[in-house]
Amino acid sequence: VLSRTPSDEKKREESLPRSASRVLHLGQIPSEATEADVISLGLPFGTVTNLLMLKGKNQALLEMASEEAAVTMVNYYATTRPYLYNRPVYIQYSNYRELKTDNLPNQARAQAALQAMNAMQSGNQATASTPVAEGGPLPNQGSVLRVIVENLFYPVTLDVLCQIFSKFGSVLKIITFTKNSMFQALIQYAHPMNAYYAKMALDGQSIYTACCTLRIDFSKLASLKVKYNNEKSRDFTRLDLPAGDSQQPLGPCIAPPAFGTPNVTFSSYGRPAEFAPGMGFAGSAVPGIPGAFGSLTVSTPGPMTPPGVFGVPGNSVLLVSNLNPEAITPYGLFILFGVYGDVHRVKIMFNKKENALIQMADAFQAQLAISYLNGLTLYGKVLHASLSKYQAVQLPHEGQQDQGLTKDYSNSPLHRFKKPGSKNFQNIFPPSATLHLSNIPPSVTVDDMKNLFASTGSTVKAFRFFQHNYKMALIQLGSVEEAVQALIALHNHDFGENHHLRISFTKSTI
Repeated sequence: VLSRTPSDEKKREESLPRSASRVLHLGQIPSEATEADVISLGLPFGTVTNLLMLKGKNQALLEMASEEAAVTMVNYYATTRPYLYNRPVYIQYSNYRELKTDNLPNQARAQAALQAMNAMQSGNQATASTPVAEGGPLPNQGSVLRVIVENLFYPVTLDVLCQIFSKFGSVLKIITFTKNSMFQALIQYAHPMNAYYAKMALDGQSIYTACCTLRIDFSKLASLKVKYNNEKSRDFTRLDLPAGDSQQPLGPCIAPPAFGTPNVTFSSYGRPAEFAPGMGFAGSAVPGIPGAFGSLTVSTPGPMTPPGVFGVPGNSVLLVSNLNPEAITPYGLFILFGVYGDVHRVKIMFNKKENALIQMADAFQAQLAISYLNGLTLYGKVLHASLSKYQAVQLPHEGQQDQGLTKDYSNSPLHRFKKPGSKNFQNIFPPSATLHLSNIPPSVTVDDMKNLFASTGSTVKAFRFFQHNYKMALIQLGSVEEAVQALIALHNHDFGENHHLRISFTKSTI
C-alpha cells in the first residue's frame, strides 16, 4: 500500500536524484484525460501493469511490466515530449519500486481499462516478431516502411500519409509511386521504434470506410534517397531540394507531437468526426487504444489543407456566398463544383441571389470542393464556401415561384466521379490558369481552339496538343479567373461528330 502521497514525491523531487524504476510519475495531465489516455502513453513500450490516477493533482503513477520498458519509455519521451489533449505531459521515474493499489478506492475503472487495453495490445502484437509487450528491446527491423494502399476509391496524397504516419513519430522522408497498378509509398521514420509502432497500429486499417486500406511491411532499405520535394516525394530534412517538374507549393509535414496526441482526429468517413482521446483514434471499443479504430480521416488546420485531409462531418450540402448574381447560374455552379465531386442539386436563393446551396454526392466531395474553391475569384467576386446547416437541398413545390433557380442534376451524364475508383480522383488539382482539354475531334485545329476560348473573353497565351494524342491539349489563359470562367462556359462544348469537350484544371504548364 502506498505510504506517501504524490505531493511528497514533488517535495522530494529536487532533493533526491531519481533512479530507474518501473513505476513512472506523470505530471500536468489534463483534467479531461481518461485512464485509457494515460495507459496509451505506455503501451508502445510494453505492458502496463498498474495505474493510479490522481485527478485532483493532475498526476498519475504508471507501472510498467519491466524496468527496461520504463527506461525505454523515459528515454524516448525525453526527446519527444508526449501530449494529451494538446498539452504536454511530463514523465520521470517514481521513487516507488512498485504500485500496490488493491486497497485503494475508485480503482475499478483503472483496472478495467488496463485489462481491456493490454488484452487488445496483446492481440495486435501476436504477429509481431519482437516482444516489446514483454519489455524487450526495440525491434530489429529498420525505420523504413513499405505501404500499399488497396481499394483506392478516393485519392490518397503524400500529405494524407504524412498526417497519418506522423502520429507515431517524426517522419523524415516519403516517396510515393504506383507499381503493378497499386498506389504505394516508402516512409522513413527517425527511429525504428516509430516504424514498428506505426506498423502495429495501422496495418490493415482503412483511411476511409471500406476503402483505401493500408498494407504495411518493413522495407529492406535502410534509408531513402529523395531527389525532389513535390507531391510525389518529400525529404522533410532537406527543404532546399528542388521541386522538379512540379509547380505545386509545398510546406512541411505538420507532424503532431508524440504518442497520445489528439491533434489529428481519426474517425470514420461519412459520420461525425469525434475528438478522440489518447492516440486520437475513434471507433475503438476502448477509447485511446492504438490500432483499435475503424477508419482514418485526418483533420489538419490552416489554409493549405490538402485534399482529403479532413475530419469529415457527414454533411454534403455546401453554402456558397458572395456570388455575382448578374453572372452566376445553377448550371455554372454545377460545372465548377463538379470538378471536385458529383453535384446532385443546386439552389440559388430566390431572395438573396448572391447565396447558393449545393448538394454534393457525399461529405468527402463536399470537403474537397471547400478546400479548393473557398476564396476563389469568380466573376469579379471572392467566393466563400462552407458546410451548410441543411442536410439536403429541397426541390420547389409544384406551383412555387422559383425562376429556375433550383436544379436537380442527380442523374446528369456529366458527373466525373460516378464510377467507383474513377481515375478522375487521381487528377484533382487546384484551379489553374492552364487547362487540360480532352475529347477533341481530329478536324479541330489549333486556331479553332484558340478562337473558341477567345470567344469567352479569355486571353490565350499558349496552346499545345499532346504529342502522341491529338485528342488532348493544354491551353494557358491570362489568369486563373479567366480559366475558371472558360471551364464553366466550355466544358461539354459540342463539337459535333459525337465529341463533347472535357475540361479540367491541371498541374502541368506549357
